Amino acid sequence: MDARHWRRSIVSHSWTERYIAVLGPNGVGLCRRRGGTCEWLGSVGFISDHFPAWPVATETLERLLAEQVRGRAELCVVLSNHYSRFCRVPWSDQINTDTELQVYAGICFEEIFGLSAHNWTLSLSAEAAGQPRVAAAVPDELLLRLRALAGNLSLRLVSVQPYLMAAFNHFDGQMAKDDFLFVVAEPGRSTLLVAREGRWESVRSVCGPDSDGALGALIAREHELLGDDSTRPLPIYLHAPGRIDSTPCLDQEAVVLLAWQAAAAPVRDVLYVMSRTVH
Repeated sequence: MDARHWRRSIVSHSWTERYIAVLGPNGVGLCRRRGGTCEWLGSVGFISDHFPAWPVATETLERLLAEQVRGRAELCVVLSNHYSRFCRVPWSDQINTDTELQVYAGICFEEIFGLSAHNWTLSLSAEAAGQPRVAAAVPDELLLRLRALAGNLSLRLVSVQPYLMAAFNHFDGQMAKDDFLFVVAEPGRSTLLVAREGRWESVRSVCGPDSDGALGALIAREHELLGDDSTRPLPIYLHAPGRIDSTPCLDQEAVVLLAWQAAAAPVRDVLYVMSRTVH
């Protein structure tokens, strides 16, 4: 395998100027990249009385882009894990083509979430034959809306990726090679990704706070679900982008905190931190 190679976006297609937009569950942030510099352009909060909240999020993003963007440029979008669904897709000897794999992945999603694959775009990690995959699903309507707003503003939409993907790719080199539990704890939702012996073991996303108590209980519960052998515990890696001013402090000795190094960060905003994981 390599459980470590998940470098694929839902949409992926360079122009000189690039904007990175982050769609959070209750706000949208935007930064501009020119060469090696990154300029934070701000964030705008929103309140949505409906579920899902992405229609309001995309409307807010379009207004923010219209105010900030001048001329043609590239646009990368990072989606909070609130907007995505994830599942492990087991290997099957019956799958022979990419089309069959997509159908099979859709069946896996439908069994877990009751989702119709016809309404979601699926992206799977690239693995060798015989290896399970991790798949991410994003609503078709959300992707269509992002493409439309990019076209309206003469922007080239080059990538759309769930934050789990962006964070994993960013911190990949800091984690153990074949065995780990990676926890991405956004405010209000945590996503847990497990690899054992170089194979994807599980992925799940749960609602809940990113407080020390909640995260400690979540990790302990994950160990129970995995039936983890206490003589050989999994290395645990925790990334909590919302904990800017209060570093997580957990009882588990094995927990390694992964954070974008921003001791002198000019902005104290979770969306800003999330934008910095995009390469």
